[in-house]
Amino acid sequence: MANITAALVKELRDLTGAGMMDAKKALVEVEGEMEKAIDWLRAKGLASAAKKSGRTAAEGLVGVAVSGNRGAVVEVNSETDFVAKNAQFQEFVREVTQVALAKGEAVETLLAADYPAGGGSVQDVLTNNIATIGEHQSVRRAAVVEATGVVASYVHNAAGAGLGKIGVLVAIDSDIADKYALMAIGKQVAMHVAAANPLAISIEHIDPALLERERAIAVEKAAGSGKPADIIERMVDGAVKKFAGEQALLSQVFVIDGKSKVADFIGSEAKRLSGNILVAKFVRFQLGEGIEKKESDFAAEVAAAAGA
Repeated sequence: MANITAALVKELRDLTGAGMMDAKKALVEVEGEMEKAIDWLRAKGLASAAKKSGRTAAEGLVGVAVSGNRGAVVEVNSETDFVAKNAQFQEFVREVTQVALAKGEAVETLLAADYPAGGGSVQDVLTNNIATIGEHQSVRRAAVVEATGVVASYVHNAAGAGLGKIGVLVAIDSDIADKYALMAIGKQVAMHVAAANPLAISIEHIDPALLERERAIAVEKAAGSGKPADIIERMVDGAVKKFAGEQALLSQVFVIDGKSKVADFIGSEAKRLSGNILVAKFVRFQLGEGIEKKESDFAAEVAAAAGA
């Protein structure tokens, strides 16, 4: 039998909003597997929301840079949030983002590249920063996008120019010559992506495995309704369709006006500018998503706070 700790129960409660006893029961039922416990609670109607997997826990900064129709976003992690406020660390994130803009998104390539401000390679400077700042740091990931129109960016919880907790790039393909207008449209879409966190551009691009997981949850929910099989089937289909619509960028309600769909906003802007506008790609990096802290990490933060 899995060891169901209080920390594990708390994490599940934080992810789902479920009560303590329900969270503990779910973990016992699935032998401590977090993803299965979330699904168990949702199937029982005990989770308050279908929160996305991946607990945001690591510290550091996300850097964003755009040049012409090309953009880059990079995540650099540190052990505590105090380092993210350090000028040396912030400058490093900015420089590495510029390297990604020129060299591409492979982390190995970034680390081996020459550091723009001198001092050897990016890895050499990173190693030096770890020694001088006194805390472990790492270049976790990077992404680069290009477009025939423009690449728009947005940084949320900004810590400085091009630095923050969430970084978004939106690539727009278009035949419209007015780049300023396209950039304004792209910026609004990027702000929406930061807030709504879509999984894909359209319903057709959502991972089929994820939809099957939602279908399985919906089937289990509907099974206890006592309704005829044909009605249950429609209930399940409706639930999956609703989920897909809520997770796809173009079918989400546009956060800027709170009423129209993102696709409608883009369509109306394309008509206004007499051209075509296509969201070709988007990238959203949220600091630390998918990384889970250990108890020792929290201890390090407390120690750093005490010495601040």
